[in-house]
Amino acid sequence: MPQNLLLNPPVTFLAILAASLLLTQAFKRLSFKRKAGEDRGAEMQAYSCGEDFKGHMIQPDYSQFFPFAFFFTILHVVALMIATVPAETVHTFTIATLYILGSVIGLIVLLRK
Repeated sequence: MPQNLLLNPPVTFLAILAASLLLTQAFKRLSFKRKAGEDRGAEMQAYSCGEDFKGHMIQPDYSQFFPFAFFFTILHVVALMIATVPAETVHTFTIATLYILGSVIGLIVLLRK
């Protein structure tokens, strides 16, 4: 039996899975159990920050959120592209430059009013 058997990913996964299942069973036996006919009271009602929930739903407006989310995503992908493109060949530099110019045009379209 090799010394590094526990470092093998499938063996480690199975060991952690077995330990998790044992802990789940142990804590299931220690957990609080409700009696069969016990009243739950307000436990099953929706929690709305201490207010009475009357069925109205708050519907937030995401119209200002999405342009910033797309702006954030585009800029981070551009930064990743700049950081990882190899500079040895002219071909990859040209593709990266075109990609960056396309993303700038995309940002202009995204943020225009």
